[in-house]
Amino acid sequence: MTDMDPQPMGRSGALEPWEVFQQQKEGDPMRHGGNVMAPDRELALHYAREMFSRRNESTRLWVVRRADIAVLEDPDLLNPPLDRSFKKPGGYVMRDKLAAARARAGTQKPAARAEGHDRTGGRRTAAATAATTTATTTATTTATTRGSQDAPVKEPA
Repeated sequence: MTDMDPQPMGRSGALEPWEVFQQQKEGDPMRHGGNVMAPDRELALHYAREMFSRRNESTRLWVVRRADIAVLEDPDLLNPPLDRSFKKPGGYVMRDKLAAARARAGTQKPAARAEGHDRTGGRRTAAATAATTTATTTATTTATTRGSQDAPVKEPA
């Protein structure tokens, strides 16, 4: 920031707000840290350095006069006429498209099938469910008969 030309004092030395953006660690994005009131760029830099990097909490500071920040509020420029919802994470909402397709086909949404499904979404067969139940019961019985302190002990029903 030493390559900046010093600006002359503002009108009659009046204080102006300067916005300070800081980077906490190398590679982090610049974030708005706050503002300082100063009559010129040189003092604004000194005040910003004193307030925002005195305790080594910043690796880089940007100090910008508030009057020099351009504001874009034109709704025609901010809201384009084309639908670009596909660029947003929720752009493709399958739930709405499936509901519209079901309405056109005249079908209902299938009921949820919580029983008989494993956690991966695949169908479990009755044999696989029985094998899992048997293995769990065998492991609990073995741990109980050995007297292991690590395994949970089930009370007989």
